[in-house]
Amino acid sequence: MQINEYEEPGDDIRIHMEVTTDMEDIQGEGGGGYLKSNAYINPALSVSTHDLSSNGKVFRGCNDFEVVEASNTSSVGQTFRTFADWSRSKARKICSKKTLYRRLPILSWLPQYTTEKAVGDLVAGITVGLTVIPQALAYSNIAHLPLQYGLYTSFLGCFIYIFLGGCKDVPFGPTAIVSIITYETVGDKGAEHATLLCLLTGAIQLLMGLFGFGFIIDFVSGPVASGFTSAVALIILTSQVKDLLGITAPGSVFIHTWSNIFKNIHQTKVGDAVLGFLCILSLLILRLGSQIPISTTSEDGKPRTPIKIWRNRLLWFIATSRNAILVVASGSIGYYYYKTGHVPFSLIGYVPQGLPNLQMPKFEYEKIEGNSTVVVTFKDMVSDLGSGIIIVPLLALLENIAICKAFANGKTVDSTQEFLAMGICNILNSFVQAFPASGSLSRSAVQHSSGSRTPLCSVYAGILVVLALLFFTPCFYFIPKAALAAVLIAAVIFMVEVKVVKPMWRTKKSDLIPGLGTFIACLILPLERGVFIGVAINLIFILHQAARPKITIERLKTKNGFEYLMLTPDRCLIFPSVDYVRNLVTKYSTKEKIVVLDCSYIYGADYTAACVIQILTADFASRKQPLIFYNLKPSVSAVFEGLSPKDFVVVYNEDELERLIEHKSFVIK
Repeated sequence: MQINEYEEPGDDIRIHMEVTTDMEDIQGEGGGGYLKSNAYINPALSVSTHDLSSNGKVFRGCNDFEVVEASNTSSVGQTFRTFADWSRSKARKICSKKTLYRRLPILSWLPQYTTEKAVGDLVAGITVGLTVIPQALAYSNIAHLPLQYGLYTSFLGCFIYIFLGGCKDVPFGPTAIVSIITYETVGDKGAEHATLLCLLTGAIQLLMGLFGFGFIIDFVSGPVASGFTSAVALIILTSQVKDLLGITAPGSVFIHTWSNIFKNIHQTKVGDAVLGFLCILSLLILRLGSQIPISTTSEDGKPRTPIKIWRNRLLWFIATSRNAILVVASGSIGYYYYKTGHVPFSLIGYVPQGLPNLQMPKFEYEKIEGNSTVVVTFKDMVSDLGSGIIIVPLLALLENIAICKAFANGKTVDSTQEFLAMGICNILNSFVQAFPASGSLSRSAVQHSSGSRTPLCSVYAGILVVLALLFFTPCFYFIPKAALAAVLIAAVIFMVEVKVVKPMWRTKKSDLIPGLGTFIACLILPLERGVFIGVAINLIFILHQAARPKITIERLKTKNGFEYLMLTPDRCLIFPSVDYVRNLVTKYSTKEKIVVLDCSYIYGADYTAACVIQILTADFASRKQPLIFYNLKPSVSAVFEGLSPKDFVVVYNEDELERLIEHKSFVIK
C-alpha cells in the first residue's frame, strides 16, 4: 500500500490518500479520470457489490477525497506548530484594518460626514431627547427605582454607542421591557442591586459577543417574542393603573395586581383619574399627527408649497414631541396648584439635582434591619438576582437586534457588533448608577422618522438628558404621577401584537400555541418563568418534528422494468426519530423484493441511529431481502459502519443503482 499526502498551504487540513492495487469487492463508483492506475480509498465505503478493473488492477472507492483534520495524522510537534500558525493567523485577522473598521463603525461613516447629515442628526437627536426624558422618569417608576435613575441610564450609553453602534436608529437607554424585567429581578431590594445587575448584564452581553453565543437568542422564536411583548405591555399598563387612579395596589404578577386594584378602587382620587384620562386622550390624538407626511413632494409626485411643508413639519414635530409637551403642560398645572396650597392629584416629588458620581457598582453594602445593621455581600446580591442575570441580557439583546433588523433597509446586521456595543454600554452605564438598558423600539421609530443619518444623533439626546439633570430636576417635582402613567399607557398599549395573530393563523396555526402559551404564562407567572415556558413549548414542537420525519414512499422501475421500493426520509437520523423510521421501513417493505433507502437528506446520525441501522440490516439479511442505501453521505456512512452492520450496501450513482437492483433481482429469482 502506498500513502500519499497533500497539504493545502495556509489551511489546517490535509488530504489523505490511500492507494491500493490489490483490493476486491468494490462498492459504488471508482477509478476513471485522474485515478487511472490508482484509486482513493474512502473509509466510509467498506462494503462493495461490484468490481471495477483497469489494466488488470482492481480498485475500491470513488473519486471523492476524504478531508480529515491535520491533527489526526500529525505528531504532537506538528499539532503545536499548527496551533501556533492558527494563533498567528487569528492575531493578524484581529489586528487587521478590516476588523478595526468592523469593531469601530464610527471610522466608516465619520470621514463621510456632511453638513446635511449633521442637520438631520441634530433634528432627530433633539426630538428623541424630548421623548426620552419623560420616558426615563416613567421607566424608572416601572423598575421601582428613584426617578433620577431613569435619567442616569439615559445619557452615557448614548455617547458610547456613537463609537460602537452599527445601527443609526438605535437610541440606547431605558426601555419598557428591560425596566419591567429589572423589577422582576431586583424587586424592592434597592438601587445597589439594579446597578450590579447592569454591570453583570453588560458583562454577559460582552462575553456573548466575544465567544459567539448570540445563537442562543435564535431559540426565542417570533411567536414567543410576540407573546412575551404583548404580556409585558399588559403588565406595564396594569402597573400604571394605580398611579392613574391615585390608589395603592401592590403586586408583581398581573392577576395579583388587578386583584389589589379592584380591592382599593373605592379609594380612587378624582383629580388623578380625570387628569390621567385626559392625558391619555391627548396623547392618542397627538399621535395621529406623527403620521403627517413631511416630505417635499406629495404621494402623486407633485411638489408641495413651502408653507404646506413647514406647516406639516411643525405639526409633525408637535406630535412626535407630545410626551415632552404633555409633561411640561401637566407640570405647569401641578406648579399652579402647588402654589395655591391645594393639589388635587399626586406629584412625583423631589428628584436630586446634578450628575451621578462616577464610581464602581457596589459589590457589598450595609442595610438596617430592625435595630441591627446587616452586611449584604456580593454572593448575597448575585443570589438575590437569580436567573435574571441571564434573562435580562438576553431579552435586552433580543429587543436591540429586532430594532436593527427593522431599520436595516435590507442591509445585513452584524449581531456580534451589537452584542459588543450593548455590553460595553451597560458596563460603563453601571459606573453612573444606571439600571440595564437597550435600544428602545418606540424611540427608534421617532429617531428614524425624524431623519437621523448616523449614530451621532444620540449625542444630542444625551446632552439634553445631562442638561435636564443639571438644571431642570427641581421642576420635575411638580409633574403629576398620573401624567407619567399616561405617557407609559399610551406608549405600551400599541405593543400588544394583536396584528400577528391573523398572519400566524393563515400560515401555520400551530405557531399560535407557543405564542399564546408564552402570553398566558407571562401573565400568571413571573416573566422569566413565562419566557422559559414559551421557549420550552417551542423546543417541544421542534423535537416533535425531529422525531417524526416525513418519508416519501415510491414504487419505481428500472429502465429494464425491474421494480423496487424507494423510501426517502426528509431529515437526519438521530435518537428520537430512528425507531419511527425503522418501523415505517419495516412496515412498507414486507411485501417488496428490493428496498432502496434514499439518504440524500440525511446529513447527520448518532450512535442510536447506528444501532437501529445495524438491527434493520440484520432483519433484511435474515429474510434475504436486499436493502440498498443510496447517496449516503460518507460522514454518516462512517457512523453506521462503526458497528459493522451486516450486508451494508451503499451506492452513489443512479446507473450503478439500477445495475445493482437488476443483479439482485436475478439472484432473488
